[in-house]
Amino acid sequence: MPTIVSPSMLSANFANLRADMDMINRSEADWLHCDVMDGTFVPNISFGFPVMEAVRKICDKPLDVHFMITQPERYVTRTAKMGAMMMTVHYEACVHLNRTIHQIHEEGMRAGVALNPSTPVAMLEDVIEDADMVLLMSVNPGFGGQKFIESTIRRTHTLRRMIAESGSNTLIQVDGGVNGETAPRLVDAGVDVLVSGSYVFGAPNPVETISKLKSLLPAKRL
Repeated sequence: MPTIVSPSMLSANFANLRADMDMINRSEADWLHCDVMDGTFVPNISFGFPVMEAVRKICDKPLDVHFMITQPERYVTRTAKMGAMMMTVHYEACVHLNRTIHQIHEEGMRAGVALNPSTPVAMLEDVIEDADMVLLMSVNPGFGGQKFIESTIRRTHTLRRMIAESGSNTLIQVDGGVNGETAPRLVDAGVDVLVSGSYVFGAPNPVETISKLKSLLPAKRL
């Protein structure tokens, strides 16, 4: 399967979002990653539904919404009505994770589960077959532009084995510090979906940068 690229809107120019969305539309990007932060679960506040609803009208790519908030289950229905393709919630933020995954599915969306860098991958053993995607945070969530945490490569290998043993088709997504150096290593380790913010939106030619990420293919899949 070709690598899926989901540029992170968090690094876009919010003073001229239309221009950046036009760039995303004409690029090879598969999805648009939207990081929602509440200032409680993570030490930052990003944007909410008014911004995403506006972007949905001008962005042709499916919305890949990552909720870094407490009690994300409160917003499942509204996220679906907005037209999101993927709703990702944090393992650490959901008391009843299995129920939340099924609520997301019932609303017609794909369900993702995110893990902070310090949360063991093994914690997802009992829900891995229900999740459509696992998002491994390769930085501590809350801010863009952070340095890549090297243990993410090992965690990716562990998660890939867990998925294979479960017989599921769960995708692996990585978010944080994804650039020209780390992206090939992540794809080789088994990552399916690359989230990249500042590396894409800060590039001299973002469309070309997205194309390079999209072209990555590990030897095992050739």
